[in-house]
Amino acid sequence: MDVRPAEADRGKMIGMSLPVMEDFYTLQGEGAFQGHAAYFIRLGGCEVKCVWCDVKDSWDVNAHPRVSIATLGERAQASGSPIVVVTGGEPTMHNLEALTSELKGRGLRTHIESSGAYPLTGQWDWVCFSPKKFKAPHSSFAQHANELKVVIFHKTDFQWAEEYAALVSPNCELYLQPEWSREKEILPQIVAYVKQHPRWKISLQIHKYMDIP
Repeated sequence: MDVRPAEADRGKMIGMSLPVMEDFYTLQGEGAFQGHAAYFIRLGGCEVKCVWCDVKDSWDVNAHPRVSIATLGERAQASGSPIVVVTGGEPTMHNLEALTSELKGRGLRTHIESSGAYPLTGQWDWVCFSPKKFKAPHSSFAQHANELKVVIFHKTDFQWAEEYAALVSPNCELYLQPEWSREKEILPQIVAYVKQHPRWKISLQIHKYMDIP
């Protein structure tokens, strides 16, 4: 998936840096690439502000040091992971063309996890679209999704998930994921729903079971 900004914007991205809350090497804990080794780049800044967010420290874009694109590329490549996951916060509030160009220039796969709150920029091998009720996704985002991952917090979220499933491509993988604090209550409901609607799959946050980042 290659989503590039206008030509006039590209020259501004030389030497660009991004606010980074943290970057680290771990395993992908959720969704289609669950269990795969991956280097995570968690960008600062988020206006979605889910009430159950487990990284609320990421919300203030000005609270995190800016790290150069080249440094992020070097760290990701040095990890040895073929996959780099850009997440947040809400990563699409930043122009990601320079970052993805740097990563792909180093032969790395580029994955993004986003609520779709803003238009997508950059060159992506995998787009995980996780819409949230707290801020409506941008109307253009669903068309880019390789994976739709909906967090289920309340029983009404199943119908909400179906509304977004109708917007993504037929080849998009569909996942329902229990909100962590209500997992014991919600997971049986998801199991029953997937049995009735088998085009969906279940995503679990296995990194939390394994106590890894």
